[in-house]
Amino acid sequence: MQRSFINILSGNVERSARFYEELLGMHRHFAADWFVIMSHHDISGLEYGILQRDHEIVPAPLQAAPSGVIVTFVVADCDEVARKAEEIGAKVISPPTDMPYGQRRMLVEDPDGTAIDISAPTAPMQA
Repeated sequence: MQRSFINILSGNVERSARFYEELLGMHRHFAADWFVIMSHHDISGLEYGILQRDHEIVPAPLQAAPSGVIVTFVVADCDEVARKAEEIGAKVISPPTDMPYGQRRMLVEDPDGTAIDISAPTAPMQA
């Protein structure tokens, strides 16, 4: 395998890219008007695609609103990201909560309704 990444579908690629830049500090690795690949300077090899929902390469049955997907980003401080989410007016699904598996987690919606899990370790990871 040479590479792998997820593409989320968006009704407005520019708006969605800005959301991830502001919330998580991601940057555009590649940008066109219908497709953007986001990266982050702290994660070598990360590629996160944002694809225009109604672009001709997206089959019609897949152009509906997202469902059945939660995209997770592990960060150093969940509460810091929660403050950023509030500043930019992101829809919070659930506020930062300590989870029994050793993480603090919040859920937000990106501008197109994709569920985003923002988690931060609160205890050392166990194998």
